[in-house]
Amino acid sequence: MRINTSPKVHAMIVAAGRGSRFGASIAKQYVTLQGQTLLQHSVARLAGSHYIDKCVLVIAEDDNTAQTLNFAMPIYYATGGAERWQSVLAGLEAVITGGAEADDLVLIHDAARPAVPYQDIEAVVAAAMLEPYGAILATPVADTLKLSQHSANHNVNDLADYVERTIDRSDMWQAQTPQVFRVNELRKVLSYVITHHMHITDEASAFEHLNLPIRLVAGSRQNIKLTYPEDATILTAILNI
Repeated sequence: MRINTSPKVHAMIVAAGRGSRFGASIAKQYVTLQGQTLLQHSVARLAGSHYIDKCVLVIAEDDNTAQTLNFAMPIYYATGGAERWQSVLAGLEAVITGGAEADDLVLIHDAARPAVPYQDIEAVVAAAMLEPYGAILATPVADTLKLSQHSANHNVNDLADYVERTIDRSDMWQAQTPQVFRVNELRKVLSYVITHHMHITDEASAFEHLNLPIRLVAGSRQNIKLTYPEDATILTAILNI
């Protein structure tokens, strides 16, 4: 298979979710840190890449906030769905309508990762250019992992979690974004997701189900995702660096 090592890169930020675990009254992509929303910070990070000159934002149908903000590069919009794959597919269709070729790359980033280092963006794109399917940022798991089991708690009338066993972490990685894929290959695997009614938490999962190799690129541990309220303090400190 001949690999195009000089494709165009089309950026997409998925920002159609509500972030229920964060617990705020607003969608977490609009939480403000250092005077800007997470979404603005994430766009600015991608704008720092010499591979990227514009970005599609995938937002909820009732989102009235995104288009009132100023961004660090030209933006266009797509309307997302209830499931992540629906949002990614909407963004992909917008990218294709905008002129993306089958062998180009689409870079997908989460709005809630505003501190991804510029060098990591460059590294994952460069790696994806050498791959037939794509590459993702990830970090090797450093902590000890425990598998839990639900058992009756003798002190209270409900179930509690107890350690069942320790999981070998030697080959375990924690996925991040950006994730970068060939346009046509991503389109194919999303069709597979739709046909088989799959639930995926990231796009690489769909490639895994088809046994298609996606390269792991070691990323920075600074590239954390705003998931819980305490993450905001950590991200503020990182953005100050």
